[in-house]
Amino acid sequence: MVSEGTLLGMGNPLLDISAVVDEDFLKKYDITSNNAILAEDKHKPMYQELAEKYNVEYIAGGATQNSIKVAQWMLQVPGATSYMGGIGKDKFGEEMKKNSKLAGVNVHYYEDETTPTGTCAVCIVGGERSLVANLAAANCYKSDHLKRPENWALVEKAKYIYIAGFFLTVSPDSIQLVAEHSAANNKIFSMNLSAPFICEFFRDVQEKALPYTDFVFGNETEARTFSKVHGWETDNVEEIAVKISQWPKASGTHKRITVITQGADPICVAEDGKVKKFL
Repeated sequence: MVSEGTLLGMGNPLLDISAVVDEDFLKKYDITSNNAILAEDKHKPMYQELAEKYNVEYIAGGATQNSIKVAQWMLQVPGATSYMGGIGKDKFGEEMKKNSKLAGVNVHYYEDETTPTGTCAVCIVGGERSLVANLAAANCYKSDHLKRPENWALVEKAKYIYIAGFFLTVSPDSIQLVAEHSAANNKIFSMNLSAPFICEFFRDVQEKALPYTDFVFGNETEARTFSKVHGWETDNVEEIAVKISQWPKASGTHKRITVITQGADPICVAEDGKVKKFL
């Protein structure tokens, strides 16, 4: 029986601005198909252009928050899931709170007084989606918020904890606190590789968190980037999945399982040095 607060997520809450665009739009803003990046100055006009020229859908999102909302929908137990992250004290922030609470998620947001709620452009071309995230207030999250008694209580109550790799860019110390708590209390701790740039440019903090993971998720592009960064000299997704699953663990209580998606191709699941494929 699933109880209240069973699953906790921490991440970067963003208001998704989603639209079907074309290749010219991607080229104009130097966006690679099927990739996820952080917004630079050259991307700032893009959000306005999306809103003016395309049929846009606004969705309360962010990688981890989306996963938690789906889990809540599947579990169908009020308050079975909880979530923490940073938003702004603005209209989009209020929309975020309203949307998440309607979904049944117990949200404990850090609300920044001066920074607007983050946004993410979701550019869809031919079934592939490219993400350009402007973190804004999501980037302001601090572990001080996590340590507050009412928020740390969510960590203590949770049996399963999921954090996307994107949060490594914001509050790696929060991740470490939760990871160490999970290992010490026999909980299931899961992370996602999230994007090639996380594997490339946040390698140190990713490697620090990895030993605590019981599940690691990612796609084939992220897996191959991880392999390249670590000098494994293989693009074979099955081999990479096995290697990640065999990464040293901080706790021997649970074996690590690695799950690598490949779009329409079979999902690779590595466990005990073996790979199973699922369509």
